Amino acid sequence: MTPRQACLACLKRTPPSVMEAALWVSSEHDPEFLPEHGLEIIDDLTRQVSASLPMLPASELAQPLLRRLNNLGFQQDDWSQPKPQSALLHRILQRRRGQPLGLAIIALELARRLEIPLEGVNFPGHFLLRIPGADHLLDPCGGRRLYPKDCRELLTRQFGPEMPLKSEHMVRANELAMLQRLSRNLRHLHQMDDDYLAALKDADRVVELGQATTSDHLARASLYQSLECPQAERFDLEHALLLSDDPIQQLRLTERLNQLPPVSVTH
Repeated sequence: MTPRQACLACLKRTPPSVMEAALWVSSEHDPEFLPEHGLEIIDDLTRQVSASLPMLPASELAQPLLRRLNNLGFQQDDWSQPKPQSALLHRILQRRRGQPLGLAIIALELARRLEIPLEGVNFPGHFLLRIPGADHLLDPCGGRRLYPKDCRELLTRQFGPEMPLKSEHMVRANELAMLQRLSRNLRHLHQMDDDYLAALKDADRVVELGQATTSDHLARASLYQSLECPQAERFDLEHALLLSDDPIQQLRLTERLNQLPPVSVTH
């Protein structure tokens, strides 16, 4: 079984395991890394965190869990130009630094093992966590409580004042959504790092996970263009055209398709 196949198999379990799936993503990019080594680190973390949590009901332990992880050094990367190490889970476990989504995946796994209710929230630009039924969200980077006013401020910092806070921003993220977001993050980071082959692995995974968007196909087409693979580029441009409902974008995609070399036919 390849790392990709093992990754996808983790999401088909009952219940799915986004932690193990993310570790197999790391193995796909770093063949020397074995996911069981990452699980051993998680085992140790579970023991450390469990021994130091206060004697409170499980429903009140999510924030102490996040604060304890922060005290152990798990914090958001402060690089001005993020690197793939910020998103690859095995690197986050080694460095104790990473993007909010990676930190959240670790926290969710510990919460699952310790029977602490906690769920992911696919908030734009900064992945968040929530205790089911609570009136606030939690920042995986330290456990700060975020109420609607704080969420609006977070959106403004990320995207500017023109982006309003919507109910769809507060939707629970299932395991597949988390792995797809992780794959998109890695695709972007590898492309920014000029590692187009690594970025292509992530782009392929995004599409393979299903419900790929116009932007997903355009991102992979851009990679194929950089790698000088016009026929593969055409495939994604055609799919992007089928998915697009923007007339201007449709026109631009049609023009771009017409500029590609014709499809070669073999007899």
